[in-house]
Amino acid sequence: MKDKLRITIGKTEFVAELEDSPAARQFRNMLPIEFEMQELNNNEKYAALKSELNASPSRPDKIQAGDIMLWGNETVVLFYKTFSTSYSYTRLGRIIDTKGLEAAVGNGKVKVRMALSEK
Repeated sequence: MKDKLRITIGKTEFVAELEDSPAARQFRNMLPIEFEMQELNNNEKYAALKSELNASPSRPDKIQAGDIMLWGNETVVLFYKTFSTSYSYTRLGRIIDTKGLEAAVGNGKVKVRMALSEK
């Protein structure tokens, strides 16, 4: 069973499943964590970690809204729109139900908290 992650954006909460991978396990050990995430390309929010993770990037071809990825070794990316990509990422997890995600992240910077969920 995959670990569940509780993601809080403003007053809205989302539940995600973490991958079972070295990078995701390292990320799990950093939790709880809070970011001020920056906007990029009108489809994602990103923030730098304080330390690098063991990345194993691959090219997903298509990003799904709710994907939580690692770009490089230390940048966490939360995607809120679905689109095709030529970039490579390491998958950390995915939000299960993305209803309201785009509205929750809004425009510009956003504060995001991620913690392990007991659910």
